[in-house]
Amino acid sequence: MMETSSPPVCVVGIGNEYRRDDGAGLFIARSLRKRQMPNTAIKEHQREATGLIEQWRDFKAVILVDAVSSGAAPGTIYRFVIPPDELPKSIFYASTHTFGIADCLELARTLNQLPPRVVVYGIEGRDFQMGEGISKEVLLSSQKVTDDIQEEIDDLLKMPFNTGDSSCTRCP
Repeated sequence: MMETSSPPVCVVGIGNEYRRDDGAGLFIARSLRKRQMPNTAIKEHQREATGLIEQWRDFKAVILVDAVSSGAAPGTIYRFVIPPDELPKSIFYASTHTFGIADCLELARTLNQLPPRVVVYGIEGRDFQMGEGISKEVLLSSQKVTDDIQEEIDDLLKMPFNTGDSSCTRCP
């Protein structure tokens, strides 16, 4: 049983819709919001990553999704589960944000503000120049990640977070 009135799962789409592919996280959040996911809060974050700590307060599981620029092929999808994974700064560095997601997760861990389960999706972008609209490769990957996150939410809602049982079929 939940101790708070917050839904157990929160999805945060991160990005800047005016920097082309950097808007992928926002696109995914908006797509999920249209699906009206039960027991799930869908949020958008367009500021510095440190503000994420406040966004995910009181949630048992958080899914973060952002565009990345690591040099891989555009549309490449990354997925990490915290814990046990460490978020590689080589993929999730600051980019258009001054303080990156990897740094934010480290800070949250230090401050004991990390939710019990954090899943991070990254989509390799092609174009981060000023303008609107995401590239074809990023759009296709964003649609796949949207579907994957919906399945992930279904699994996360089955997890008994208070017992430490990891029965999530998509989680290690």
